[in-house]
Amino acid sequence: MGMTIYKSGQGYWTRVMTAIGVGTLSLGAAVWFNERLLFRFVADQNEMYWKAGIVAGTALLVGALLWYLLNKPRIADFMIATENEMKKVNWPSRQAVIALTWVVIAGTLMIALLLFVSDFGFSSLFREIGVLQS
Repeated sequence: MGMTIYKSGQGYWTRVMTAIGVGTLSLGAAVWFNERLLFRFVADQNEMYWKAGIVAGTALLVGALLWYLLNKPRIADFMIATENEMKKVNWPSRQAVIALTWVVIAGTLMIALLLFVSDFGFSSLFREIGVLQS
Protein backbone atom coordinates (compact mmCIF):
# COMPACT_ATOMS: atom_id res chain seq x y z
CA MET A 1 0.00 0.00 0.00
CA GLY A 2 2.86 2.42 0.73
CA MET A 3 2.25 6.13 1.09
CA THR A 4 -0.53 6.39 -1.50
CA ILE A 5 -4.05 7.47 -0.62
CA TYR A 6 -6.63 4.74 -1.13
CA LYS A 7 -9.26 6.06 -3.60
CA SER A 8 -7.81 9.55 -3.30
CA GLY A 9 -10.61 11.53 -4.93
CA GLN A 10 -13.42 10.03 -2.89
CA GLY A 11 -14.56 10.69 0.67
CA TYR A 12 -12.19 13.64 1.01
CA TRP A 13 -14.22 15.80 3.41
CA THR A 14 -15.24 12.89 5.60
CA ARG A 15 -11.62 11.86 5.99
CA VAL A 16 -10.43 15.42 6.61
CA MET A 17 -13.09 16.15 9.25
CA THR A 18 -12.43 12.81 10.95
CA ALA A 19 -8.72 13.59 11.08
CA ILE A 20 -9.39 17.08 12.46
CA GLY A 21 -11.73 15.73 15.15
CA VAL A 22 -9.42 12.94 16.27
CA GLY A 23 -6.41 15.25 16.11
CA THR A 24 -8.14 17.87 18.24
CA LEU A 25 -9.14 15.30 20.85
CA SER A 26 -5.68 13.74 21.01
CA LEU A 27 -3.86 17.08 21.24
CA GLY A 28 -6.30 18.11 23.96
CA ALA A 29 -5.45 14.91 25.80
CA ALA A 30 -1.73 15.64 25.42
CA VAL A 31 -2.18 19.15 26.81
CA TRP A 32 -4.25 17.78 29.69
CA PHE A 33 -1.51 15.26 30.41
CA ASN A 34 1.05 18.06 30.40
CA GLU A 35 -0.94 20.28 32.73
CA ARG A 36 -2.26 17.67 35.16
CA LEU A 37 0.19 14.80 35.31
CA LEU A 38 3.60 15.83 33.99
CA PHE A 39 4.58 17.86 37.07
CA ARG A 40 4.48 14.65 39.13
CA PHE A 41 7.14 13.03 36.97
CA VAL A 42 9.31 15.92 35.78
CA ALA A 43 10.37 18.76 38.05
CA ASP A 44 13.47 20.27 36.48
CA GLN A 45 14.47 23.11 34.18
CA ASN A 46 13.76 20.97 31.09
CA GLU A 47 10.02 20.83 31.75
CA MET A 48 9.24 23.01 28.73
CA TYR A 49 11.11 20.61 26.44
CA TRP A 50 9.24 17.65 27.91
CA LYS A 51 5.90 19.38 27.32
CA ALA A 52 6.77 20.30 23.74
CA GLY A 53 8.11 16.81 23.10
CA ILE A 54 4.97 15.13 24.41
CA VAL A 55 2.69 17.31 22.30
CA ALA A 56 4.87 16.89 19.19
CA GLY A 57 5.19 13.14 19.77
CA THR A 58 1.44 12.82 20.24
CA ALA A 59 0.81 14.77 17.04
CA LEU A 60 3.27 12.61 15.11
CA LEU A 61 1.93 9.35 16.52
CA VAL A 62 -1.73 10.25 15.99
CA GLY A 63 -1.00 11.59 12.51
CA ALA A 64 0.72 8.35 11.49
CA LEU A 65 -2.06 6.26 13.02
CA LEU A 66 -4.73 8.32 11.25
CA TRP A 67 -2.89 8.06 7.94
CA TYR A 68 -2.75 4.29 8.34
CA LEU A 69 -6.35 3.86 9.49
CA LEU A 70 -8.00 6.28 7.06
CA ASN A 71 -6.26 4.55 4.13
CA LYS A 72 -7.26 1.01 5.09
CA PRO A 73 -9.69 -0.18 2.41
CA ARG A 74 -12.48 -1.12 4.84
CA ILE A 75 -12.39 2.18 6.73
CA ALA A 76 -11.88 4.30 3.61
CA ASP A 77 -14.81 2.60 1.86
CA PHE A 78 -16.97 3.34 4.92
CA MET A 79 -15.92 7.01 4.81
CA ILE A 80 -16.69 7.18 1.10
CA ALA A 81 -20.11 5.58 1.61
CA THR A 82 -20.83 7.97 4.50
CA GLU A 83 -20.03 11.00 2.36
CA ASN A 84 -22.19 9.70 -0.48
CA GLU A 85 -25.12 9.17 1.89
CA MET A 86 -24.72 12.66 3.36
CA LYS A 87 -25.06 14.11 -0.14
CA LYS A 88 -28.50 12.46 -0.40
CA VAL A 89 -29.85 14.07 2.78
CA ASN A 90 -32.61 16.62 2.32
CA TRP A 91 -31.32 19.49 4.46
CA PRO A 92 -33.85 22.05 5.77
CA SER A 93 -33.82 25.66 4.64
CA ARG A 94 -32.39 28.46 6.76
CA GLN A 95 -35.88 29.68 7.71
CA ALA A 96 -36.90 26.16 8.81
CA VAL A 97 -33.79 25.82 10.96
CA ILE A 98 -34.48 29.19 12.63
CA ALA A 99 -38.14 28.33 13.25
CA LEU A 100 -37.31 24.91 14.67
CA THR A 101 -34.59 26.39 16.85
CA TRP A 102 -37.13 28.77 18.40
CA VAL A 103 -39.49 25.83 18.98
CA VAL A 104 -36.73 23.98 20.84
CA ILE A 105 -35.82 27.06 22.91
CA ALA A 106 -39.47 27.71 23.82
CA GLY A 107 -40.04 24.06 24.71
CA THR A 108 -36.92 24.00 26.87
CA LEU A 109 -38.00 27.16 28.71
CA MET A 110 -41.50 25.75 29.29
CA ILE A 111 -40.10 22.50 30.70
CA ALA A 112 -37.68 24.47 32.89
CA LEU A 113 -40.54 26.63 34.19
CA LEU A 114 -42.68 23.55 34.85
CA LEU A 115 -39.84 21.89 36.77
CA PHE A 116 -39.17 25.08 38.75
CA VAL A 117 -42.83 25.44 39.75
CA SER A 118 -43.17 21.76 40.68
CA ASP A 119 -39.91 21.86 42.66
CA PHE A 120 -41.02 25.00 44.49
CA GLY A 121 -44.44 23.48 45.17
CA PHE A 122 -43.08 20.18 46.48
CA SER A 123 -40.44 21.88 48.65
CA SER A 124 -43.14 24.13 50.15
CA LEU A 125 -45.38 21.13 50.76
CA PHE A 126 -42.58 19.15 52.41
CA ARG A 127 -41.66 22.13 54.62
CA GLU A 128 -45.30 22.38 55.73
CA ILE A 129 -45.57 18.72 56.69
CA GLY A 130 -42.18 18.76 58.43
CA VAL A 131 -40.11 16.61 56.06
CA LEU A 132 -37.76 19.47 55.17
CA GLN A 133 -36.44 22.08 57.56
CA SER A 134 -36.24 25.77 56.63
